[in-house]
Amino acid sequence: MKALWLENKELQLKTDIPIPQPPKGEALVKVVRAGICNTDLELLKGYYPYAGILGHEFVGIVEKGSEHLINKRVVGEINAACGYCRFCLRGEPTHCENRTVLGIVNRNGAFAEYLCLPEKNLHLVPENVSTDAATFTEPIAAALEIQEQVKIIPDDRVLVVGDGKLGQLIAQTLALTGCDLLVVGRHKDKLANLENRGIKTGLVDDIKDRSFDISVDCTGNPEGFATARRALRPRGKLVLKSTYAGDLSVDMSSLVVDEITLIGSRCGPFSPALELLAKNQIDVTYLIQADYPLSEGLAAFAKAQTKGVLKVLLEMN
Repeated sequence: MKALWLENKELQLKTDIPIPQPPKGEALVKVVRAGICNTDLELLKGYYPYAGILGHEFVGIVEKGSEHLINKRVVGEINAACGYCRFCLRGEPTHCENRTVLGIVNRNGAFAEYLCLPEKNLHLVPENVSTDAATFTEPIAAALEIQEQVKIIPDDRVLVVGDGKLGQLIAQTLALTGCDLLVVGRHKDKLANLENRGIKTGLVDDIKDRSFDISVDCTGNPEGFATARRALRPRGKLVLKSTYAGDLSVDMSSLVVDEITLIGSRCGPFSPALELLAKNQIDVTYLIQADYPLSEGLAAFAKAQTKGVLKVLLEMN
């Protein structure tokens, strides 16, 4: 089968990868569509020493597995857990000590014609959700994880720093809480997408220091972190929604003095994400800016790396 293979920071299109055979408890999924995200781009830079097939945002059709899944459209949670370590037994499988992670840690990913995942990781895509829209299930779930970790009420002043792909989704999900939300970024056209949905936006200079209860950094750069930090009041909460390829310098003393809660946030719940899509409570179609066949995957990555580009999708058919 064809696949995009990463090794030693070099991406190549391979055409001779064997079709995987699912072990017991797993399903063979024919990938239909997959999205390139910032984590894929960071892996290409070497943020984690991964070798294999990239990709973890996907929609596919089950070809081998339990009868109730055969020929059904599915999306999949990316962490394949062991089920018996201390984290699994505590109901925290995304931190399983023995986990593999689709396209990220010891498990070939979705930029291929086929992939395997545990059946328990798969979720059926509602009939009224398009395949393109369903490709966003994983990042929407990641956005919703913030609300799993932090209680957000309408009285909260919340800042989102970053107007890229994830920032757009985080802003839309947070807006549903009714909080006093401000999104800041550097691109007026991207901010306009949120303004059209009634979400307040601005530039970094519009932020009043020490005035927000919660801030979310989804920029992946030190400047974004610094902006999110200085915006917080004492005892505020700073949520990190980015992966950083390099080191991040932090003034730890100021975190202590202001009693700031620092929260790392990663994978989230798929069922609520699919429900938001099914109810049209979140819009993702405007984020799609390019669509490439898998055979042109290297060009797709070049497009995804272009400054200002939002979501690039790969078609496997």
